[in-house]
Amino acid sequence: MRFQLLGPLALADGPDTVVLQPSKPANLLAALLLHANSPVSAEYLQRAVWGEEQPATARAALQTCVLRLRRLFSRHGVTTSIDAVPGGYRITAAPPTLDLLGFRDRVRRAAGLDRDPEAELCALRDALSLWQGSLLANVRSVVLHRDEVPRLAEERLRAVERVCDLLLGLGRCGEALVDLWTATRVHPGHERFHEQLIEALYRSGRQSQALAEYRRVKGFLLEELGVDPSPSLRRLELAVLRGEDLGPAGPAAPRVILGETVALPAARRVTAPGAEPATAPDAASVMAPDAASVPDQGGSPGTAPGGSPVTPQAASCVVAPSSPPVPAQGGSPAPAQGGSPASGEATPVAAPAAGTTFAPVAASRIEPVPAVPHFTGRAAEAAALTARLTAPLPPGPEDHRPLTVLVSGAPGIGKSALAQHAARLVRDAFPAGQLLVRMTRPDGEPRPADEVAADVAAALGASGDGRALLILDDVVDADQVRPLLAPRGEAGAGPGPAVVVTSRMGLGGLIATHGGWVQRLTTFTETESYALLLTALGAERVEAEPRAAHRLAAVCGHFPAALRILTARLLTRPGLRLADAADWLGDDPLARLTLTGSPDHSVSGLFDRALGRLDPRLSEAFTHLAQGPPTLLDDRGPDDEGPVPEAVREQLADAGLLEDGPPGPYRIHDLLRAHVRRTARIRDRRTEKV
Repeated sequence: MRFQLLGPLALADGPDTVVLQPSKPANLLAALLLHANSPVSAEYLQRAVWGEEQPATARAALQTCVLRLRRLFSRHGVTTSIDAVPGGYRITAAPPTLDLLGFRDRVRRAAGLDRDPEAELCALRDALSLWQGSLLANVRSVVLHRDEVPRLAEERLRAVERVCDLLLGLGRCGEALVDLWTATRVHPGHERFHEQLIEALYRSGRQSQALAEYRRVKGFLLEELGVDPSPSLRRLELAVLRGEDLGPAGPAAPRVILGETVALPAARRVTAPGAEPATAPDAASVMAPDAASVPDQGGSPGTAPGGSPVTPQAASCVVAPSSPPVPAQGGSPAPAQGGSPASGEATPVAAPAAGTTFAPVAASRIEPVPAVPHFTGRAAEAAALTARLTAPLPPGPEDHRPLTVLVSGAPGIGKSALAQHAARLVRDAFPAGQLLVRMTRPDGEPRPADEVAADVAAALGASGDGRALLILDDVVDADQVRPLLAPRGEAGAGPGPAVVVTSRMGLGGLIATHGGWVQRLTTFTETESYALLLTALGAERVEAEPRAAHRLAAVCGHFPAALRILTARLLTRPGLRLADAADWLGDDPLARLTLTGSPDHSVSGLFDRALGRLDPRLSEAFTHLAQGPPTLLDDRGPDDEGPVPEAVREQLADAGLLEDGPPGPYRIHDLLRAHVRRTARIRDRRTEKV
């Protein structure tokens, strides 16, 4: 059970959340949680509950509120207690049980990652994900909203400001703009956000927009506050007007966390001896903190010949098209993505000169195609895909349009696994390499087409001779892909790279305009599901209980993602009998098809993210279909409701949420239907009255 303060005051247990109704006990609980693990005086609590003008019986009424909270905790199985201490009360909490402490703990840990910008950025985004809306929206305490809420809001703004600094320092200006447009409009008086926005626009080559933004904030400050922009804003305006190079973008300002100032390492540009500095506003900058080494992100540092540690950041550098890679001091240019795309293996990097620091760069979403562990089934689909990729190209002017193969299907159906497996099988046909291009960000947001095109151009420019194969993974819509499928070069220049697109969407318009071949995936057959269990769990364990293995596959609905999660859980419990696992899973498959140490790997999370991409009207229609009888999917529909419009059903089928029948023209997978119904029950649960 967790307490949630960073939004409406609530109690949460897994996916179940109880939002407290406005009341005096809710005021008291908020005041205690805001000062968790510290004694809070009765006088302060009385002011937080009743305001400055308190009733004569406030002391006794405070004890009644404490009693009501204890009863609420008991009713919901909350083990945290409210303890009476001399002069007041205290509640004990920890980062896992109180989101405010969790936020502060993650921000504090992020501060220790200042030498690894990517890791620090990831930690800060993780911390900010705990904020769930308007702070204490259901707490009616004037004292708390006056004294506590502004302080907490400032903690969040500091974290957002730092995130934008890191994005600018990593050269990810387009990503920073998404956060900064919102931040500047919600907090128009926060000048640092405006400064970051102007810088991001200018570094993106949008000089006129940068100047327009400066004029807008200047007008606001003069009209609303009667003050001029800060000196740093004015200096930035002059630099934009003169078209000056801003130099390396780096989070040079000190970071303030919970009232403590944390000094940041100075940043400097790393260039080859004698190299000219970049002058274009959007030129790629390579940064290096003043440190002896850059810690490896998520692993141990490699070792270059000569014994010096070399990190993945040091060995990889993807720059904008037409900009040559900037080599580290004393070394040769670093290859894109840590190695030669032709081989998919890491390329040895020369040992750096003594005292040289490699420059961490923005992590590209492009990498050599990885192998797929325990790939099972899809034999016919894999054979057809590899045959299509290796078939001779027809002669004529079309030969320099990329060959396109679309692999589509429901979320979690195994599109990426099939594409990657096929790419590994045909690697000899593509000597320039096979690259996996992730078309969404880690948070699921689609990447802009121009950003992807720049990354792809840079990666292909670093590849070897011959033809390359691109896997454009998790494409959201056709507009993301079209710039990458434009004809390359002049007639006779040879074919461009072969392209495999994976998408939950049908992308019929893309196939209609650019041609190509479609492979739509469905769930595993019973034989394929059993084969996956054999491969992942071992023949000895599965063949000892074949009936239980078939039951497990059936409970998972022969859904590849569910089977992968199930096998991961069973591998961590080698002594668990498959029959017992089938009984345990069958009681609540949706809750148990998740990896406890990795909440992102869950069937429910997968479906939530897929439904979150839908237009709200389509999402509402799908919820209606999933909660209603199967006859809603028929062309006639039930007598009392009639059919859901064919156009709506087609859009949902195109999004991979409806499968081809029988029965009827469409059906909803049992796991997906159960997920929607379960989510609706949780959402419709009444708010808790204290």
